[in-house]
Amino acid sequence: MTAISAVASHRPTTVPLARLQRDVGMSDGQLRQYERYYGLAEICREPGEGETQLLRRAVAALPELRGRESDVRYVLQARTMPSPMPYPHTSTAPLLEELGLRHATGFVVSQHACASGLLALDMAGTLLTADGDPDALALVLAGEKVGSRQSQSIPGVTVMGEATAAVLLSAGGTGDRLLGYAARTHSRFHDQFLMEDPQAAKEFQALYAPALCEVVRAALDRAGCTLDEVALVLPHNVNRLSWVAVCRMLGIPMARVYLDLVARTGHCFCADPFVNLQQATLDGRLATGDRYVMTSVGLGATFAAMVLEH
Repeated sequence: MTAISAVASHRPTTVPLARLQRDVGMSDGQLRQYERYYGLAEICREPGEGETQLLRRAVAALPELRGRESDVRYVLQARTMPSPMPYPHTSTAPLLEELGLRHATGFVVSQHACASGLLALDMAGTLLTADGDPDALALVLAGEKVGSRQSQSIPGVTVMGEATAAVLLSAGGTGDRLLGYAARTHSRFHDQFLMEDPQAAKEFQALYAPALCEVVRAALDRAGCTLDEVALVLPHNVNRLSWVAVCRMLGIPMARVYLDLVARTGHCFCADPFVNLQQATLDGRLATGDRYVMTSVGLGATFAAMVLEH
């Protein structure tokens, strides 16, 4: 069974949302909306560092990798946006060279946009199971550099941050066990990645809560457990308001959704659930044996949920 052996993250220095207002093309009214209703206050950004450096800092915080580099069979980079570099250059290639992981099979997973992090975990588990070596490991890297103005924000929804995460997985070792995973792509939004069409944005907004609830329930069914057994939900950090309708439909209190970092990071592409996992663990929000749900939604549009046992 796939298990998260260790997780680490890097959260850059935060910038007040108001300081990014002009960069993201936000009016004064929108700024107040984001701060008062969406719960966004500060966004983690690191202007002086590129994507490779940001990922390097997350891996550096993962001591469990040291001494086991030779056991790493696969390195998966989960991305929201296609790589900005021309083939064969990638932001992870220099990092794998430094870490002594050139022997590992490495590739990028981006088909589910911001939900690609959960897809990468599921794929890594499948690859490790097929590998057959009980000592084999996979490394999943998530988080991106904000580049173009289009990648600065999702208009009317959130502002993007630059936190990164590194997740070490095994096929049968100790750690947080993956119990169930579900994802569904609503392909009618395939050409509306930024939802610039008002009608498409309206339809997506109406779909959002029911579609997310659907995959949460599907993942729970595959895990063989119920919502009553879920101690915590680790979300994608788009905003607080979006969880009001989701919690109402699921019938759970907002207190069971870990929203502590929304105001301190912004939405960090595919890294959100893993950054939340590390911080929630440090905060003592998960005890041994607790079951929790990680969620992500990728524009385009893919909804995903994963159930794990701490």
